[in-house]
Amino acid sequence: MSSSPSGIAAPLGAAAAQPKSWAADFVMLAAIWGSSFLFMRISTVEFGPLPTAAVRVGIAALFLLPIVWLRGLLPDLKKNWKKIFFIGVLNSGIPFACFSFALLSITTGLSAILNATVPMFGALIAWLWLKDKPNASRILGLIVGFAGVAMLAWDKATFKPDASGVAPGWAVLACLFACICYGISASYTKRYLTGMPPLVTAAGSQIGATLGLALPAAWLWPAQMPGTQAWLALLAVGVVCTGLAYILFFRLIENAGPPRALSVTFLVPVFAVIYGVLFLGEHVTAWMVICAVVIVIGTALSTGLLKLGRKAEQQKKA
Repeated sequence: MSSSPSGIAAPLGAAAAQPKSWAADFVMLAAIWGSSFLFMRISTVEFGPLPTAAVRVGIAALFLLPIVWLRGLLPDLKKNWKKIFFIGVLNSGIPFACFSFALLSITTGLSAILNATVPMFGALIAWLWLKDKPNASRILGLIVGFAGVAMLAWDKATFKPDASGVAPGWAVLACLFACICYGISASYTKRYLTGMPPLVTAAGSQIGATLGLALPAAWLWPAQMPGTQAWLALLAVGVVCTGLAYILFFRLIENAGPPRALSVTFLVPVFAVIYGVLFLGEHVTAWMVICAVVIVIGTALSTGLLKLGRKAEQQKKA
């Protein structure tokens, strides 16, 4: 589960009417975030969940902060640091730790499918908080989406630890809690950080997440120094999947709006599953595919991207 760098953000609403202006960012972000599950899986085995998340956001902060300074955006960061740091803990620190924990027990494909519920939780939270009341089609989507999650979670409902020492049931709940955090942060960003340069939000959020995770990560730091592969995986997930990805994400929020930006999670599982099969030898079950389809349909309905009776409504208007 970032607006455009520095001065290249488009005016709100202008780019949203021109899909081509954000479509490339959309696909690129899905491909990048799909790989993050692979890199987190490799690193968390040796680092542990909290150190993995902390090093990831720390690397991203070190990568982004000099760019903010070179572009003369430090005053914007200083002026809004409290809100930006808070969004970092909510949108990066907690979710990254949750997914790192989950990947000890469940596959990258399954965790990415659960991650696809982010827009659904985002729609629900926007309804409760921003009073963005959904119509009947979107309410049906929430019901269908949560049914898909229940179907998928039921298959992993055991709370008995497996060989990894983590129960699959807790792993699934950790993923869903991360998705709730993403949904809250999207509404918070929309309400309090609209118009903020994307690079400032991306960099500041990673600094906030780093500060929030520093102490617990230091406390749980592995006794044995992780190997080169684990460090390289964290370098990749920190620079590419976090630093660059959050610039793209916040740019999508700015140019295409929160619902479209959050809907990138529909495409993320496709890449995550492909990477998992190719590089980790993971298997995709028919049940996972069925549940994924139900979740995507429900989320598409709940965010308004898919509408029931759309043709009928158009004919009435005509």
